[in-house]
Amino acid sequence: MKILIIEDEPGIYSFLQEGLNDEGYETIVASDGNEGIEQFWLCKPDLVLLDWMLPTIDGMEVCNRIRKNDIETPVIFLTAKDTVQETIQGLRAGANDYIKKPFSFDELLERIKIHFRNRSNDNLLKLADINMNLTAHKVLKDGREVQLTAREFNLLAYLIQKKGLIITRDEIIRDVWGIDFQYDTGVIDVFMNALRKKLDIKSDGPIKTIRGVGFIAND
Repeated sequence: MKILIIEDEPGIYSFLQEGLNDEGYETIVASDGNEGIEQFWLCKPDLVLLDWMLPTIDGMEVCNRIRKNDIETPVIFLTAKDTVQETIQGLRAGANDYIKKPFSFDELLERIKIHFRNRSNDNLLKLADINMNLTAHKVLKDGREVQLTAREFNLLAYLIQKKGLIITRDEIIRDVWGIDFQYDTGVIDVFMNALRKKLDIKSDGPIKTIRGVGFIAND
């Protein structure tokens, strides 16, 4: 797992880097806000430790910019600020957690582990005998790996994440295809047929067609 440390105090980032490396994590350090944003997109870390008070761009703005295009990577603020209002500000900016300086390394380590565990669980999806690992980009059907195109993979993940709900073709076009204007939704049926064929499931199986409406995934 890769952790990006965005911190301008050498004593703190050296302490964090040494401790995290000893725990088996890969670490990258950025000492100001601009460098932190650059390293985030360059290195694609699994978690960010973010100081609030930074040169060039403060931690709040760094978090805001990260969240414009990434809503999944956990961000933990490390800061001396500790009022309720400041905590709320940090969480509203998109932070997942908030730990006050000075802090116990053991406490920080446990929080990091919790966020990794939660993220790992979120990335495992199941529907009947179909298992998906979003991180590894793998699909298993009854223990057998199934090769899907990127669009098929995203479509299947979307249906499973909406399990139990009837999803219209317009919703799929908007949320999976990313198209907000009028579009021929018939293309979805082509992808759905290909998906069912690869997964060896029938139309009355775990992914059902609701005539005239859309589709529903159910165990």
